[in-house]
Amino acid sequence: MENKNFKYNDTILLESGDLLPGFQLNYSTLGKLNADKSNVIWVCHALTANSDAISWWDGMIGEGKLFDPSKHFIICANILGSCYGSTGPLDINPNTHKLYFLDFPQITIRDMVQALDKLRLDLEITKIHTLVGGSLGGQQAMEWAISQPEIVHNLILLATNAQHSPWGIAFNESQRMAIMADPTWKNEDPETGKAGLKAARAIALLSYRNYEAYWNTQSDTDIEKKDHYKAQSYQQYQGEKLINRFNVHSYWYLTKAMDSHHVGRSRGGVKNALAQIKANTLVIGIVSDVLFPVEEQKKLAELIPNGIYVEIDSFYGHDGFLIETKEIEFIIKDFYQSSNKIQA
Repeated sequence: MENKNFKYNDTILLESGDLLPGFQLNYSTLGKLNADKSNVIWVCHALTANSDAISWWDGMIGEGKLFDPSKHFIICANILGSCYGSTGPLDINPNTHKLYFLDFPQITIRDMVQALDKLRLDLEITKIHTLVGGSLGGQQAMEWAISQPEIVHNLILLATNAQHSPWGIAFNESQRMAIMADPTWKNEDPETGKAGLKAARAIALLSYRNYEAYWNTQSDTDIEKKDHYKAQSYQQYQGEKLINRFNVHSYWYLTKAMDSHHVGRSRGGVKNALAQIKANTLVIGIVSDVLFPVEEQKKLAELIPNGIYVEIDSFYGHDGFLIETKEIEFIIKDFYQSSNKIQA
């Protein structure tokens, strides 16, 4: 995917009432816009992903795959607050000429979508053929389809919800408690808080997978073992992977943004908000997902006009939306073809 930067120099009003004096979004594209710009596939990424969607969703994107650059213009933008080239807490505050750190303003999913829409306008895209996202990416896509219902033709939501649940907020707060337990994390240094972030990631993994996934992949065959289990090393390894590629300050802000997700806020409730979506909508749930249970996706399909629900059975839990790409591709193809929605 071709990596690019979008700079917005005007001040934007955030949902909190704070002002952000301009921002930058890092984004990636693959393929070319057709003459009438009707072939846009916009992918919204999840919590710690980046704009290079083919690197984390390669089963869905690429030559000969569902989202094919020979047919489609595929775009993914790194979200506001992240640490992969978009404006976040490790950028310079133009008012102080110092890094923001914890002075970065609190952002919400709605603020992220406001920034994405500024990018859309800059690219002169008036119609998104398919807007797709899972987890926090699905929260963005949903917000966007509500705030700009005329621009989204097809909406695909995977393993997501209309408002973040007390269960999900509790998981995020537990992760932030792990971060706060690291005595270095408030130091104004980009390298601080790594031990806390490592522990936070280990907590998060328990919500991304489930009992069956750990049993199937992390069981030990040595019945005499008394320590140093596979599950232990797996948690350590995954935590280490994240601290080598992500920043604790961005993680803090993005989990807070996820907690804030509630499409019904200032719209008269969830039912009224979802009724504003005009896109043909496919909602995909994962039976084993303990973080975003299928009841949440069923509710979405019930309340969104032209919404349909399909579920997949994967022992990977919430992570199934990233892993079960063959089944997801089959479901989306059926969604397109059943209503003649796919572009030529």
